[in-house]
Amino acid sequence: MEQKKPRKLHNWTHVYSGKVRDIYVPADVSTHSGRDVYLIVASDRISAYDYVLPTQIPDKGAILTQLSLWWFDVLADIVENHVVSTDVPEEVKGRAMITRRLNMFPIECVVRGYLTGSGLAEYCESGSVCGVELPAGLQEASQLGFPIFTPAAKAKVGGHDENITFADTVERVGLAAHDLRSTSIQLYQRAHEIALQRGIIIADTKFEFGVAPDSSKGNIILADEVLTPDSSRFWYAEGYEPGRVQPSLDKQFVRDWLTSPASGWDRKSGEQPPELPEEVVEKTRERYIQAYETLTGSHWQ
Repeated sequence: MEQKKPRKLHNWTHVYSGKVRDIYVPADVSTHSGRDVYLIVASDRISAYDYVLPTQIPDKGAILTQLSLWWFDVLADIVENHVVSTDVPEEVKGRAMITRRLNMFPIECVVRGYLTGSGLAEYCESGSVCGVELPAGLQEASQLGFPIFTPAAKAKVGGHDENITFADTVERVGLAAHDLRSTSIQLYQRAHEIALQRGIIIADTKFEFGVAPDSSKGNIILADEVLTPDSSRFWYAEGYEPGRVQPSLDKQFVRDWLTSPASGWDRKSGEQPPELPEEVVEKTRERYIQAYETLTGSHWQ
């Protein structure tokens, strides 16, 4: 399926498309606000293994946006965020937000509270994750004694993010690396506590930060999406058991299908992934909705 082109929006000019989001600037940038804000629209595209898949997940962009807005509000006392307004064009209402324009750090601030995925693979090889030494004897889904910061260098669309050490992060962004690490861990700890009370374990997640172009203090600002099924691993707290793969409420369901014999796709081939079957699309959508409703306590439309 050919991906839909970004919408044409009155008074806004499209300037960039990422894996999931489309970014616009005001058509009239002569005003002060025109130079300082973006309109960020979350599409229904879904990515996995650094590929944008040819099949979209209905309502996904709206769910990501609404859940991110909920988290931005819940976590506002920890760090400032980039949200300016949700007064957006009618055709993207619910799936878009107007945000501050930031100079983004080229780092994905990953925090892990449990061992799984690429972190588990690296631990099995070296006993550490991104340079953080871990105790011996950990297994799939083991909870860590303390959340760890395992950053990644962001790649361009179509590229592969690279796991790096904290020392590498300091080389890339300077002393701001310390604020990125401490704030990321604090956000994860708060979110993990909130989610656990609602029956969800946040195994790991990633945050992205920037600074205002005119900021003399360089205070970091939370941006992009926050604690969604796209940027996090959500597990059911009920039935959690280390030593096995946990049922999830995130896009791991899509990853699992892509790497199963049913997909016929060889991840190492360099070829684009196939279309998702209707059943996979619907079950993925159901998981996103369940994550939203469980965390926020609100019914999805």
